[in-house]
Amino acid sequence: MRKAGMRQDQDLQSRAHGVPDPALRFIGFLSFFDRYGTPPMLVALSVGTSLSFAQAVQLVASYALFYAIGQPIWGMLSDRFGRLAVLRAALIGAALAAIASILFTNYLPLLIARSVTGLMFGALYPTLLTLLGDTRTGVERARGLSDLQIYSSLGTTLATLASGALASFVDWRLVFFLPALGCIAALYSLRKSAEPERSRSGFNFRAALRPMNLALYGIVFLEGGLLMGLLTYIVPALQESGVSIGLAGALGCAFALGVILGARLMRQLVARFSRTWLIGAGGLVLCAAFLPSAFAPSPASYTVTAFLLGATNAIMHSSMQGWATDISPDARATTVSLFVFALFAGASAATYLTADLAQHGGYGQIFGFGLAFSLLLVALATGTHALWRRKHPES
Repeated sequence: MRKAGMRQDQDLQSRAHGVPDPALRFIGFLSFFDRYGTPPMLVALSVGTSLSFAQAVQLVASYALFYAIGQPIWGMLSDRFGRLAVLRAALIGAALAAIASILFTNYLPLLIARSVTGLMFGALYPTLLTLLGDTRTGVERARGLSDLQIYSSLGTTLATLASGALASFVDWRLVFFLPALGCIAALYSLRKSAEPERSRSGFNFRAALRPMNLALYGIVFLEGGLLMGLLTYIVPALQESGVSIGLAGALGCAFALGVILGARLMRQLVARFSRTWLIGAGGLVLCAAFLPSAFAPSPASYTVTAFLLGATNAIMHSSMQGWATDISPDARATTVSLFVFALFAGASAATYLTADLAQHGGYGQIFGFGLAFSLLLVALATGTHALWRRKHPES
C-alpha cells in the first residue's frame, strides 16, 4: 500500500509538472546543439556542396533570423493551444526540416530548409521556460532554470567541439541528421506527458505589452547585445592574437564551463538571496568579464572573458528569465517569446554595429564598449527589478 501510494504521488507530481525533468533537459540540450552546430562546419559545408563560403554563412544568418522572428508567433500559439501542443508540433516540424536539410546541396532549397529548421527549433527553449513558469515556483523554478542552463550549455559545447570534425572527417549531413534523430527521441519522451493546468489562456497582447514588460524587453535587448552579441567575437579575437583555429575553439568553450559552474553555484544562491540581488551580482560579473580584454587584450584575457560571460549567463540571465516568467502570468508564453525575441534582436544589433571594428581587429575597443554598457545594464536591471518587486512582493 505504501509503495502504491508513493507511486501515485510520483505520478501526480509528474503530471503537475507536465514534462519529466529528463525530457526538459534533453530538449534544452537538443535545441542548442542544433543552433550552434552549423557555424563550426562552414568551411566543410562549402566544400561538400555547391555553396560558396558566403552562402554558407547566409544559411546561419537565415536560421538565426527565422529563429527570432518565430518567437512571438510561437508564444501566441502556446497561449492559445497549450505548451505541449506547441512543443510536439515544433519537434515534428524540426525533425522534418532537419531531414530536408540533408537532401539538398544547392543554395536556395538548402536556405529554405535551414530557415524552416530555425523557425521550428526556435519554439523549443522558450516553451520550456514557459512550462517551468507554469508548473514551478520559487526555488524549484530557479533550479529548473539552472538545469536548463547546464544542459543547453552542454549542447553548445558539444556542437562547437564536434560538428566541425564530423563534417570534415565523416559528412556534413550527419550534423543535420543527428538533431532529427534527437527530435524523434524527444517526441517519444513526451508520449505520456499531460498538458499542465491553465496552460491555455488565449491571446493577451495587452498583458504582454504593459509598461513594465516593455522595460524588461528593453533591458534584455541590451543584455543580449552584451552577453550574446559580443560573445561572437571571442574566437575571432583569439585567432587575431595568434592562436590556432582548433585551440581558439577549445578556449572559446570556457564560456560553457562558466555556464556549468555558474549554474551549479546558482542552485545554492537562489535559496539565500533575492532575484534583485542575483541580477546585480550577475551584472557585476559581466563588468568583470570585459575588464581584462578591454585593457589587456591577450589570449588569456579573452579566455577569462569567455568564462565570465558564461557565469553571467548562469547567474544574471537565468534570473532575468525567471523575471520574464513571473511578470505576466496571464500572458506568460507571449511574454517569454517577446523576451527571447528582444534578446536575439539585441545580439544581432550589437554584432552589426561593431562589425567594422572587428574587421580591423579592434577587439579591445569592442570589449571596452561592452564594459561601459555593462555598468549601465547593472543600474537599469537592478533598479527596474527592485521597483517591480516593490509592487509585486509576492513574486
